[in-house]
Amino acid sequence: MEEVRSAMEDHMNQMADLVQKLSDELRSGFAPAYDRFIGFFHAINWKEPWLMGLLGFYVLLLLTIIFSRRHVNFQMCLFLLALSGVYLAERLNQFLGANWESFATQNYFDPHGIFLSVLWSGPLLVIAMLILINTLFSLCHLIVRWKRAELRHRARLEKKDN
Repeated sequence: MEEVRSAMEDHMNQMADLVQKLSDELRSGFAPAYDRFIGFFHAINWKEPWLMGLLGFYVLLLLTIIFSRRHVNFQMCLFLLALSGVYLAERLNQFLGANWESFATQNYFDPHGIFLSVLWSGPLLVIAMLILINTLFSLCHLIVRWKRAELRHRARLEKKDN
């Protein structure tokens, strides 16, 4: 019995060591990414009028999506516009990179398009996903309504036959 207890304690100690190592690796793995994100966040002058306008645009677009959630056709148009904005991000980055002096205090538009991907494409993709989720819920609701109507119709037909 003592051997079983000793083996269990050894096993538990090994498991505790593995969990501790995994925890340490996860903490050290996310630290560089977090540091880069904080550096990116602090490198941007958030008080620039065009950035404030962009954030205002996203708030307005989000409110439009929320208030128009029952109008699937309108939301599909917004969905296509959002995805078109993501598609045109590379060209937009090139254009804004060439003309940044006219609206910004520094050139945020690198050749790789990281800034525009984070502040333009990222939010547009989140908005597109919200529209897609809303559309899926609307379709589920429509399928339920259709099936109920079909069952009512079958019940009426059976009532007429009897």
